[in-house]
Amino acid sequence: MSLFLTAQLDFIFFFYGLAFILLGAVCFSVARGAEARTSRIDLLGWFGVLHGGSEWLDLSALVIDDAPGFQALRTAVMTVSYLFLLEFARLAAIRLGAKLPGRWVYIPLLLTIAVIGVVDGQVSANIAARYAIGFVGAIGTCAVLVIRARTVEIISRRLVLCAALCFGFYGVAAGLIVPAGEFWPASTLNQNWFMKLTGVPIQLVRGLLAVALAVTLWSAWGRLLAITVDSKFYTAYLRRHFLTTLAALAVVFVGGWALTDFLGGIYKDNIQAEAQGDLNLLVARLSGETATVEAMVKALSGSHAVLSLLTGDSRAPRAQTVLVRNVDASGATLGQILDASGSVVASSDDRELKLLGAPNAATASYFQLAMAGGEGRQFVQDAESGLAGYVASYPIRREDGVVVGVAMLKKSFDKLSASLQTFDRPFFFINSDGVVMLSNRPDTLDRSLWPVRTRVTLAEQFGASGGPPMLASEITTAAWTTFDGRRGYVLRGAIPQSDWSMLIVSPLAGMFASRFLGIVITLQLALSTLFHFLGKQHGVRESLQMQRRADLQVLADNLEVKATTDPLTGLFNRAKFDLVLRHELIRAERYGTQLALIVYDIDHFKEVNDAHGHQAGDRVLVQLSEIVSCEIRQTDLLVRWGGEEFVVVLPATDGMTACLVADKLGRAIAQATFDLVGTITCSFGVSDFVIGDSVDTLLARTDNALYRAKMNGRNRVEFAPASPNLAPTLELR
Repeated sequence: MSLFLTAQLDFIFFFYGLAFILLGAVCFSVARGAEARTSRIDLLGWFGVLHGGSEWLDLSALVIDDAPGFQALRTAVMTVSYLFLLEFARLAAIRLGAKLPGRWVYIPLLLTIAVIGVVDGQVSANIAARYAIGFVGAIGTCAVLVIRARTVEIISRRLVLCAALCFGFYGVAAGLIVPAGEFWPASTLNQNWFMKLTGVPIQLVRGLLAVALAVTLWSAWGRLLAITVDSKFYTAYLRRHFLTTLAALAVVFVGGWALTDFLGGIYKDNIQAEAQGDLNLLVARLSGETATVEAMVKALSGSHAVLSLLTGDSRAPRAQTVLVRNVDASGATLGQILDASGSVVASSDDRELKLLGAPNAATASYFQLAMAGGEGRQFVQDAESGLAGYVASYPIRREDGVVVGVAMLKKSFDKLSASLQTFDRPFFFINSDGVVMLSNRPDTLDRSLWPVRTRVTLAEQFGASGGPPMLASEITTAAWTTFDGRRGYVLRGAIPQSDWSMLIVSPLAGMFASRFLGIVITLQLALSTLFHFLGKQHGVRESLQMQRRADLQVLADNLEVKATTDPLTGLFNRAKFDLVLRHELIRAERYGTQLALIVYDIDHFKEVNDAHGHQAGDRVLVQLSEIVSCEIRQTDLLVRWGGEEFVVVLPATDGMTACLVADKLGRAIAQATFDLVGTITCSFGVSDFVIGDSVDTLLARTDNALYRAKMNGRNRVEFAPASPNLAPTLELR
């Protein structure tokens, strides 16, 4: 259980913080009342909001690096939140008759905490703030609420006593059970002790207490609202909505935890796959470096010039040239030809050979393996530079197969190390004892990754530092564990044909970042649920009045829609047309903009009704309205004028353009097929606005144009300008 809860610590911090922010929101809502304002419930609101924020800062510390400045910020926010709690208790006690010092008392408290933080670190400052302010504030609030419960009648005594009890428990959970410190009682009574004792993080207990406080005060607030409204219906509604909200929050938190855990699992699988890929890449890079050396030393051993050097032939200069070329081609730092006794007979670094003489390699493992007829492969560490390298050797054989010497190439990994310094994950090339030979973290070179018994020997051999091991125990394959003080995924892979291995580390901060998405989604849903509830309760009487006003407004809107809408076609009617046309005429005259009007009706519509019935005629009107609506702009107004006659108001349109629009409408209508009727045609009258026009004059000209269209054969467009000489006619085809 403890391991599971520890893995969920990020969600626990989120839950803890949200619970206190909920407490703060409830207190702010309660503080709007007149009596609540005199009791300064708003101070508890500030305590809840700030303390919840401080816990979310603790959550952020799991995702980002917890730098000293960020630690100081978290301690400061927590301390300020406790000050609001202590101030609430101080003011409440003064109102009850207690004689207490003024706010000046906070200055020495804060200075003391600041000095402790500078001298002894942020952990000690955190502990001091909890002891001196948090514990005193919570216990003081508990005491004043117990006394207050005896005198306050408007709030249930049981709810007040429950809140007092929660504050008392919180004082113990947050003010006495503190982070582990080096002084008593923090060295004994601390969060680690509580975790070992119960298997439960103390943050979870604090969060549950905050939820209990929020629910208690929430219930008291709801009781106050119900009494104020004095409505059985509202009381039942409030109780039902309150329980529904609590159930919804429970579902949100459970679902949010499941989502967060699921996202963390996805990240866990991805990080393991990525780590394996990176490890394979690093091993491949290393194998590529060694493979080149192995291939070149094999080629070197097969050179006739090298063999002649060992058999006494006079080809020493030629052998030296071949040796140097192989060293250059392989990128090696040293190449040597050794005879059967282990003595160096040729070296790529002939200056060192002449200066120091020919060292004997008879005891070297790479020499012994090659003399036995095998291939020598050995990772080594340079005694002077401390850099890791690789030695490859191969036997030199006579034509009869007898081994007469050894070819050796040695390559340093300094260039490889430099090229891998920007690798994003920490990696460690280690020997069989876990000592770091190569890494992109230079401070870990020659350091042991896990505890080993041969510590003194390692220090003598490799110069290993005396720093503590970065792992608690040896990792054979992979593990999610603590590495150098931080949680992470550690993967180890063997180097082929060697007892050395490669180890790669993926920090756990990425998992917290992945899980953080689930936390954010949970936060959004939880806040939406809370805002839904709190928003519905804001101002009880005002809400009821607003509901009544809303009902009246809906009724008025419906009446307005009915008054301005044609019930058959859904188009606007003549009442709406009069309002819009008057407005457009005023705008056209004031700003000098153009305005046109189209009036059209269905040709021989009476015959349609007589032949097919009025229901078929109604369907024709509806379908015609749909066709025209699709052909005009959104800024145009289509109106059923009456019967089979329609009007289109076209703002910002001149007469000629309006004629083209009417022509387009006539063609679209003539090409359409109407149910039971077949095809129909329409006649159009068009006119445009001139200065001095009124609704009546503009309509009269448009009606005259429609009349001419009918008299001239129907299915056509007639235009009626202010000057009769400018009247075009369009016949529809």
